[in-house]
Amino acid sequence: MKKRWRFLITILFVFIIICGGILGFENLRAKQDSNCFANTTPTLFFHGYGSSSHAEEKMVNSLKKRGATNTVIKANVCPTGHASLSGKLPSKVKNPIVEVNFENNREANYSVDGKWVKNVVIALQKRYGMQKMNMVGHSMGNMDIMYYLLANANNKKLPRLCKQIDIAGHFNGILGYSKVNNSPVNMNGKPESMDVAYQKLLPLRNKYPNKQVKVLNIYGNIGNKTDGTVSNNSSKSLKYLLNGRALSYQEHEIDGVSHSKLHENKEVDNLLYKFLYRE
Repeated sequence: MKKRWRFLITILFVFIIICGGILGFENLRAKQDSNCFANTTPTLFFHGYGSSSHAEEKMVNSLKKRGATNTVIKANVCPTGHASLSGKLPSKVKNPIVEVNFENNREANYSVDGKWVKNVVIALQKRYGMQKMNMVGHSMGNMDIMYYLLANANNKKLPRLCKQIDIAGHFNGILGYSKVNNSPVNMNGKPESMDVAYQKLLPLRNKYPNKQVKVLNIYGNIGNKTDGTVSNNSSKSLKYLLNGRALSYQEHEIDGVSHSKLHENKEVDNLLYKFLYRE
């Protein structure tokens, strides 16, 4: 009987040691992970309406093939707005990329989308110590970014935005959905007529981070100055919202490429690589 108890106590003791070792390892890894983004600049990708993080993979894979990054993780946002992170980190992180996925990919309330973006940013900040970041948006992903900035541009507790890439942005409306989507813009990007969602973004003219963010604005033209879904004027109206506050601003028109094909285009891939890692 005594031998049996000794055996059980020994097994229990070994079990406690193993559990303690595992817990200690997990705590050590969590501590290491909490600072792994502190000295680098992650790039967050945001997809468009009705889409998913799969739309970001072509661009991300292009950057991986060039050796620009060795770290790709995912941020999934559930319909309630909670952001969860997944993916393995290498021992040495290089230019991390975060593929963001909104499960409710048809949420058309941009203010809600902006809150979801903030949830992703905070999740990355808490787990990995992210202090600065780049953001890339396609289609509605651009509005998600802009409404995040509208609410948080001056929040110094959040990571600093360094570079912003806007692809096929419908800042002043979408063809067939907005009466002013093709409103002419002047040399400063100001539309003659403004969509309601655009008007709500006007406070950014005085709130956008001043002389801090480099901005690249990419749009397609398949004829008649549209990408088939968004007019070039709507995309170019971003410039007026920045109000000269961006550290730098570039526009690139991609001829012959439609709205949904811009995130699967080699010229766009080249622009992303150069802008993110060579400028």
